[in-house]
Amino acid sequence: MPGAWNRTEVDAIVEDYFDMLRSDLNELKYNKTEHRRDLLRHLNDRSHGSVEFKHQNISAVLIEMGIPYIDGYKPRFNYQRSMLPYAVSDYISKHDELHDLFSRDSNFVPAFPTVQNILDSLEKPPEPNAKEENSISESAPIYNPTGVNYLEKEAQNKDLGEAGEQFILNYERARLIHAGKERLANRIEQVSRTIGPAAGYDIRSYDTNGQDRFIEAKTTKYGKSTPFFVTPNELNFSKLNERHYYLYRLFKFREEPRMFMFNGFLKDRCKIKPSQYIAKPA
Repeated sequence: MPGAWNRTEVDAIVEDYFDMLRSDLNELKYNKTEHRRDLLRHLNDRSHGSVEFKHQNISAVLIEMGIPYIDGYKPRFNYQRSMLPYAVSDYISKHDELHDLFSRDSNFVPAFPTVQNILDSLEKPPEPNAKEENSISESAPIYNPTGVNYLEKEAQNKDLGEAGEQFILNYERARLIHAGKERLANRIEQVSRTIGPAAGYDIRSYDTNGQDRFIEAKTTKYGKSTPFFVTPNELNFSKLNERHYYLYRLFKFREEPRMFMFNGFLKDRCKIKPSQYIAKPA
């Protein structure tokens, strides 16, 4: 049986992963099975399953770096920390063009997507024990040679955020109209415009019984496992208004928008990681 992955094998699979990631971000078709078949010829008797698992490990490394990843390889975080992050960092360091690719994609805002039935875009949130899916992070815990957190940069893309809010506004109107509450649908307010960030949330909607629903909208073009970012004001507002607070996570916004939602205090629903500290001379 093959032993632990060596550096030559890890370098080969990292190169293969980035070949696919380039195609992903340039919206070019490729066949993962063919990639895996070609890659196996350069590895030490590895199985298809072990190769897929290692690809998922690379997704986890990239998320921790704040770099886009392949959505088809759901991140798994139990990887070789003594080798894999260094192999990924080395590869990025040797390919300066990746910085331009990541930067361009984080700034890209797709055309507003059309869906047949917007109410079908909602799905269940990630399981509470799925570390790769329900974490909130504002920092890259391992070294990123580009010096840029591209996931955070995308999260700060105002045009993308506005497009996501419009999608969620449409969803909320459809939800209430479908429930026979058209009067409530007509009262929905985009608070991010009427009040601004000080409000602590983006959209004021309603439950079917007329009670307030305070919605924070978070949008990404990437997959369900992509971390999102919250401000202290948003976190505090979710605590003070936990009964009526909802976070809507909109993902895959590039082509096929999907979303899930959390209700309640964010710290009870997500793993929160601080990203910055205020420091002053002692």
